[in-house]
Amino acid sequence: MHHTWRMLDDLALGRGRLDRLAELRGDAAWFARACADESTFIVGVDGGNIAADGTALRDQRGVTVDPERAALIGGVNGQVFIALMGAEIPDSPSLREIGAAMSDDEAAIATAAVALDQWHRKHTHCPQCGAPTRNALAGWERHCTSDGTAHYPRTDPAVIVVITDADDRLLLARQRVWPERRFSLVAGYVEPGETAENAVAREVLEEVGLVIGEPEYLGSQPWPFPASLMLCYSVQALGIGVRVDGVEIAEALWVTRAELREKVKDGAILLPSRVSIARRGIEHWLGSTLAD
Repeated sequence: MHHTWRMLDDLALGRGRLDRLAELRGDAAWFARACADESTFIVGVDGGNIAADGTALRDQRGVTVDPERAALIGGVNGQVFIALMGAEIPDSPSLREIGAAMSDDEAAIATAAVALDQWHRKHTHCPQCGAPTRNALAGWERHCTSDGTAHYPRTDPAVIVVITDADDRLLLARQRVWPERRFSLVAGYVEPGETAENAVAREVLEEVGLVIGEPEYLGSQPWPFPASLMLCYSVQALGIGVRVDGVEIAEALWVTRAELREKVKDGAILLPSRVSIARRGIEHWLGSTLAD
């Protein structure tokens, strides 16, 4: 049985009408004024945590914003949003926890803020000479204080794969580092010099020992934990003899729709969080949502 796929839509973190205001990033005077302007919405971010009340962003207006720790996220309906990175926001939720329930626009803002904060904190020194780097271009570059080189936020492409067999069963896999019963889709990073489609075939073969047919692209999702762009594909396996690699994948199993519903209901399978494209890919195949 061949499943007819449609594109994934309504993906958390990837929606929203954010205007990134890229044309203003190089205007240091404007950015300094925006950081001090009381009308600017200041988004507090610290690692994967975001300043929020419930699922709504909490404006950190009134906090002094050091441009060295700030990043221009963009604008929505004329409102400017600037991230204050490394903010003191105790007891704030993580984007993983609330991202799926946030409004489209605020989720887009929070995703960019978390991604930039993660990048800045890991790139404090120049990879060429080891000298300290400084925030530049309104948070979208870091400049070496010694050799003057510019360094840019990186995004690592990764593939995540909805694997089915000839009977339209779904393959779920559990990574060795995950707790018992936690299952998701096969996924992995695209390697240098590799296409996304080739990465799909390689990862599936490496992790679960299956040869596949032609990958079909379903959609993408920014995943700032810390710096990925998840590219979702569907494929049909040309056989059912699963052989896990034992390194990344501890176990894998084929499930029918009825089996998945039953195993989730009785707790035998724990699914990925609702914010993730993995969860959407699974439910896309299933044809309905599942309770957590």
